[in-house]
Amino acid sequence: MSSPSTIYTKRERIAELARNAPSMGFTSLNHYLDLEWLREAFRLTRKDGAVGVDGQSAGEYAANLEGNLQALLDRAKSGVYAAPPVRRVHIPKGDGSETRPIGIPTFEDKVLQRAVVMLLESIYETDFLPCSYGFRPGRSAHQALDALWRQTMSMGGGWVVELDIRKFFDTVSHGHLRELLSQRVCDGVLLRLIGKWLKAGVLEEHTLSHPEAGTPQGGVISPLLANVYLHAVLDAWFERDIKPRLRGRGFMVRYADDAVLVFEHETDARRVLEVLPKRFARYGLTLHPEKTQQVRFRPVRKPPDPPPGSFTFLGFSHFWGRSRKGSWVLKRKTAASRFTRALRRIRESCRRNCHEPLAQQHADLCKKLSGHYGYFGITGNSDALARFKHEVGLVWHKCLRRRGQQRQLDWERFNHLLTRFPLPPPVVVHSYLRSTAKT
Repeated sequence: MSSPSTIYTKRERIAELARNAPSMGFTSLNHYLDLEWLREAFRLTRKDGAVGVDGQSAGEYAANLEGNLQALLDRAKSGVYAAPPVRRVHIPKGDGSETRPIGIPTFEDKVLQRAVVMLLESIYETDFLPCSYGFRPGRSAHQALDALWRQTMSMGGGWVVELDIRKFFDTVSHGHLRELLSQRVCDGVLLRLIGKWLKAGVLEEHTLSHPEAGTPQGGVISPLLANVYLHAVLDAWFERDIKPRLRGRGFMVRYADDAVLVFEHETDARRVLEVLPKRFARYGLTLHPEKTQQVRFRPVRKPPDPPPGSFTFLGFSHFWGRSRKGSWVLKRKTAASRFTRALRRIRESCRRNCHEPLAQQHADLCKKLSGHYGYFGITGNSDALARFKHEVGLVWHKCLRRRGQQRQLDWERFNHLLTRFPLPPPVVVHSYLRSTAKT
């Protein structure tokens, strides 16, 4: 059976080679791709995801695991592996007026993609910069928010450039991506597999298409390819070419294709904002002209100063406010669009379950509220959490009154019901005070 410790040792060996030779292209990586490596990839692959175009579940694949993995390995090494098309579904985005396409590979394809990610991650994690947090081992959205908070507070505010890349995952240039990958990965087996995944078709409502650009959102390997792309397009460029030319301090925080750039001086922000569209166009990407903007983000220092602006990043609205001691402090609250979206999902869930037993409805609501607190429960956001809980209570009350036997459920009776089925109170899961104590 596979040994995670053995695989870890192999990955560390690759990482050490990558650290010692930051400009070297790896010509022989596929020899690590053996049956033991695939077993570990299978172990790390989610087993409860939706099925792909072949309809095969993880349980069905595991019924003959050794035989299936050996066959997969033989096809991958010999070059006869054919990447199956991904099944595309659409999920609501933002306020619900738009949708985000998600690609669902087959389970076997997920395993092979995970195996290749394990190889590439060992190399690229030594190259990626501290400013990127999305879909990287040991990094999270809350770490990105914390880094943004700390650096902005240290700078005392400044000018923020919000980046919005228009349909990033749909417009990634395959040619540019292959060129960037070949700088570090020269192994023919791996490059051939990645090429097949890029050219794999998309099956949507019985219609098969073959997009000439983009990586399917939902694929196991897509986040890593996105990070490789944006590392070159934005991260390394900002660190190497932009920061040395700034008049004052500046930093960047990126999570996948969401990024904010913060500058001490307005002139620096304006100059960078002017060159950003040209930089992205060079790699086939387009910045949204309305959502990519510069925001004056400094607290009021003198009475003539205009009030500071605000910006949104990773679901939180960032703004300046007064602390209890009267000093200016960077505050965060749930962004209006995310608040509305989360509440809409609660409302839809209540409508679907309105005739289920009260205990089941209560358990479902508690689970959803706890999940909401788990992400949005940060220091300073207690008011928004309390308001969300209150709104959820209103939604549940309205839903219950639609039940025949509950039409007389006035507020007094509903509050009595809440004593039997209380909704979980708001919880600050990600405390700035606790993280400060650790450091």
